[in-house]
Amino acid sequence: MNSLQLSQTLFYLIEQQPDSAAAVNYLRQQVDAFHTSPQKSAFYRVFTALPRFVGKQPLTVPADMAFALQQARPGFTVSGWTRDRLARVWWLLQLPADEQSTYVSTITELFKAGELNELVALYSALPVLAYPEAWRFQATEGIRNNIADVQSAIMLHNPYPADYLDEAAWNQLILKAFFTDKDVTQIIGLNERKNARLAQTLADYAAERRAAGRSLPPHIERLM
Repeated sequence: MNSLQLSQTLFYLIEQQPDSAAAVNYLRQQVDAFHTSPQKSAFYRVFTALPRFVGKQPLTVPADMAFALQQARPGFTVSGWTRDRLARVWWLLQLPADEQSTYVSTITELFKAGELNELVALYSALPVLAYPEAWRFQATEGIRNNIADVQSAIMLHNPYPADYLDEAAWNQLILKAFFTDKDVTQIIGLNERKNARLAQTLADYAAERRAAGRSLPPHIERLM
């Protein structure tokens, strides 16, 4: 993945949004200040404050921009996002990644303290963060989370789980998606990562539902 190319593409997409001049000016000021003096406190402050300056309107994503994002990071999409979610993911890409322990600990603190919309942005960013193997535990925490928007951020339209989760964690994601009535057709890698253990678990789950007189979730039989 080309992080610089992705960062530039995300920023260009922010620039393309209607009435974005003030937001773009704010982001340029903050990133220049942070690069001059890369303090954790400033990084956290901007991440939290971004919605006030960039807004929460739904994104407009032209086809060429969607294609450019796919080229920079296959499977990555911002379709259905809001401006603050996009800006937060872009801001995460501004954190220097030259020292793994500092990088990972800085972002981990955001996961620990994040409110709903911050967590949604953080889980959306997993496929574009540096040191992708370091986020496996965090991804499993997102799967266990009981907040629907957070679950969707890690489960749906997100290439990270298919690329990096082991079989047990992947199977847990699929099962949780069925439990919470997610549209599993939006899970990247659904067919490619089918496996025997998942098929047996889903077969048992389907048998329990049939015994209780309940219908099966859509698409479950394609994985059994």
